Amino acid sequence: MDETNVNVNSFKAWELASRPKTLSGAAVPVLIGIASAVCMYGWDGIRVVPAVLCMLFALVMQVDANFVNDYFDFMKGTDDETRLGPKRACAQGWITAAAMRRGLLITTLLACAVGLPLIAYGGWEMILVGLACVVFCFLYTISFSYLGLGDVLVLVFFGLVPVCMTYWLVAPPTPLTSIPVPVIFLSLACGLEIDTLLVVNNYRDIDNDRRAGKKTLIVRIGPVWGRLLYFFLGFLAGGLVVYGASRMTQSWNLWQQVLIIIFYLFHYNTFLAMRRINKGAALNRVLGMTARNMLIFGISVALCLLV
Repeated sequence: MDETNVNVNSFKAWELASRPKTLSGAAVPVLIGIASAVCMYGWDGIRVVPAVLCMLFALVMQVDANFVNDYFDFMKGTDDETRLGPKRACAQGWITAAAMRRGLLITTLLACAVGLPLIAYGGWEMILVGLACVVFCFLYTISFSYLGLGDVLVLVFFGLVPVCMTYWLVAPPTPLTSIPVPVIFLSLACGLEIDTLLVVNNYRDIDNDRRAGKKTLIVRIGPVWGRLLYFFLGFLAGGLVVYGASRMTQSWNLWQQVLIIIFYLFHYNTFLAMRRINKGAALNRVLGMTARNMLIFGISVALCLLV
């Protein structure tokens, strides 16, 4: 997207601030949850309305998280002139701080409005789930990411929670405790794969984060182990998919094997690029490749469950 000639608080400015490329990270867990429910109950057995609401809630929450991250990192001074990652709206002056506060308030309320009807399908417990999503959306940027706990939040809120809750809401009414173990394995796989995006982001920013006192996991373990972490996260995610999908479909055919191999090849190629580039703003290319891999992963897992 063209980042030149951006008028303050314009539609283009808000479009850039929403970071459209990150939306795949929100959509993939919901996609896997829906595909898991279809695998178990068939297309005629799932509930369409909660599937749509889960997807909308996830997408709006992702935009909300981006706004929160943009605003609070700007206020803390983390997004300064030494930043290597993609440009941020507040730091670039595309959106004023006051306008961003209003924007993140609107997206937070919109996410709550979208998620509220899910009470009809999952009971009042959905309020607690939605509240947790909103609270930790803020806590990630304000506190957890500075303590090296961002990866844990990704595993929970981009893996376990969205995949399992989507499955439960889309499937015919059953107790929450009836979520199959293979679905939990698939949710963990999803969280691990999406965490590779955070790993690349923190790997690129390791020097800046050290100066800012931001003790991410990559700052704690160093760049060499950071690269190895990226490598193993993707391959472990694929292994969990093999277990989960084979248990759910009661088979592991040639097409399923090909799908996972294709994902592995993309992941390994991206790892090689990460190792070759090693540091600097050029790692943003690896960030884009990782976002692509996440989408390939989500589609591959869905197809593994449905073919």
